[in-house]
This record gives sequence, C-alpha cells and structure tokens, in this order.
Amino acid sequence: MTEDKSAAWAAYYEKLSDRPPRRTLLAALDNFGPPAPGALAMDLGCGDGRDTIEMLRRGWRVVAVDVEPEALRRLQARGLPAGSDVTPIVGRLEQVPLPLGVSLVNSSFAMPLCEPDAFRSTWHRIREGLPSGGRFCGQWYGLRDSWVGRTGITFVSRDEALALLDGFELEMFEEEEADSVTPRGNPKHWHIFHVVAWKNG
Repeated sequence: MTEDKSAAWAAYYEKLSDRPPRRTLLAALDNFGPPAPGALAMDLGCGDGRDTIEMLRRGWRVVAVDVEPEALRRLQARGLPAGSDVTPIVGRLEQVPLPLGVSLVNSSFAMPLCEPDAFRSTWHRIREGLPSGGRFCGQWYGLRDSWVGRTGITFVSRDEALALLDGFELEMFEEEEADSVTPRGNPKHWHIFHVVAWKNG
C-alpha cells in the first residue's frame, strides 16, 4: 500500500515538474527585494519544490515541509542551487512549529488541505510568529469551490478571509473562479483567494 501511494505521488509530481513558481511567491519575494544574509523562509506543503527552489535561488534559507516523503525526495533530486541551505521536514504542516527568525511563510495550495481547526490554529501560529516586516503568501479556498463538502479541507468566505488577514497590509488579495481540471485530470470548479500579506507592525 505504501509503495502504491508513493507511486501515485511520484506520478502527480511528474505532471507538475515543469511548472514555474507560484505568482504569489514571486510577488512576495519581489516585495522583499534581496534578502538579508541568513534570511529564513518556510515552505508549508512544499510539494516537489517549485517554490522552494526559487527561494533558494534568491538566497533565502528554507525550511521545506511536506507530509509526503516522495515530495522531499523529489525536491532534493532537483539539483539545488549552489550554496543552498534547505532543511527538509516530513510532517503535517499544522504540526510543525514555525522556526525562530522566519520572515516569509509560503503555503501554495496547502493550507486548505487541513481540517478547519487545524487550518485556523496554523494561521494563528503564522500571524503570531511572523515578525514585523514578515510576509505570508499562498492560496485559500472559497465557499463556491466544487470540493466544498469534502472532509479534511477548509473553505472560507471572502469576509472570513479578510478578517483572518486583519492587521496585515494586503499586497495581493485576488479572488479567482474558474472551471478547469486538477493535476490528476479531474474536472473541478476552483474558487481561490490568492494572498500576499505583509505584517507591517
């Protein structure tokens, strides 16, 4: 069973292997500018590393977290930029503490794949753990997403999303609805909030 699961995730990551970093991450990195020496980021739900690699390429140290060991195997097999400093952690994102000194938390399409209580406790740790000047970037699912009703996933209204982000300066808050397919080829109606939030203190 474990081998079948690993093979399924390997096939999934193969479909995503040529995709660029998420635009929310690129916007957050651009808004930071060149990182200070030793600047630390955390990639929650890193997958095979499309965002992690970009942070490393720009000179960030990165703690990369994913529940799937196959994801971290593929990240390390990608060929990391010279001088990279990455700490891979296998674990559920809601169970991994934020390291001291983290300035950027990226979570591309990962936070919604938590139970509602875990989603909210994770967000509480992020907003309390980020220092003044820190940023969060990622995606949350809205109430009109076709996965509404599935267990283990969190969906928020626009008003709730904005309330959760109260106290941050919103450098990006875009609401998207589109009919498309998942990377596994299944039809889906997406309702997504794309977020880049700056903790301005």
